Amino acid sequence: MNMTYIIAVANQKGGVAKTTSAVSLGGSLALTGKDVLMIDLDAQADLTLAMGVTPSKSGGTIADVFFSSANLTGVTRETAIPGMDLIPSFNEMELAERFLPVRPNFEFILRDALKNHLPTNFYDYVILDCPPALGAITTNALQAAQMLIIPTQPEFFSAHALRNMMPIIRRVRNQGNPNMLYRILITMFDKRNRVHRNLSEQLNSTFREGVFQTVIGTDTKLREASIAGLPITHFNIKTRSAGQYQALAQEIIQYVQNPVTKSALLST
Repeated sequence: MNMTYIIAVANQKGGVAKTTSAVSLGGSLALTGKDVLMIDLDAQADLTLAMGVTPSKSGGTIADVFFSSANLTGVTRETAIPGMDLIPSFNEMELAERFLPVRPNFEFILRDALKNHLPTNFYDYVILDCPPALGAITTNALQAAQMLIIPTQPEFFSAHALRNMMPIIRRVRNQGNPNMLYRILITMFDKRNRVHRNLSEQLNSTFREGVFQTVIGTDTKLREASIAGLPITHFNIKTRSAGQYQALAQEIIQYVQNPVTKSALLST
């Protein structure tokens, strides 16, 4: 890979396996030999916890980058997972939605930090785990990202929430990141559930190439992995969901390396 590829994982609706998907994708990419930087942008610090790190101010957090212009490398921590580093979050990120919009060009703080602070090609992938809201922090993530992954449960309200994502995608493209692509990731899928099957078919029919081929099924082991502070791939690689997230990683790797697919999806 010639450059670091930045992926934002976002959905304004909670309970769609957003953080689970972020950390599981990161673990799957790390298993392929990729160097991955995980950045927790949510004040609840779920990603931080899911990677076995206790949220605290000591050592610095992503809040220091937004509020104090700290260098990203100064707040990056190694984790117990080979190939995965973390910039943790802390509850002071709750202040971001109130105070960031008063700063000029606040939408580009994260983009500029990633561009100016990270050593060139040091990481193969950066994964941004966004808060469940479409505010200043998520906007920052989307302005920095080359791909937006939208985890979506095949339930009515989750699928309906996608309608709110489309305007922000168009706005981000129009205001500074015209090449950002999005892909919908169907999560928590139960093939025995007729509603799940029908809504998955509708999502594929509506968004076509904008939906990942990989589907993530329901798996209680994912919750156990989060409690253990490990990606599912490192908690129990023999689980069905570990295989599914590894398939997702391969789909993304192939996509990043395939300019034909890339140009085809720019219109979505």
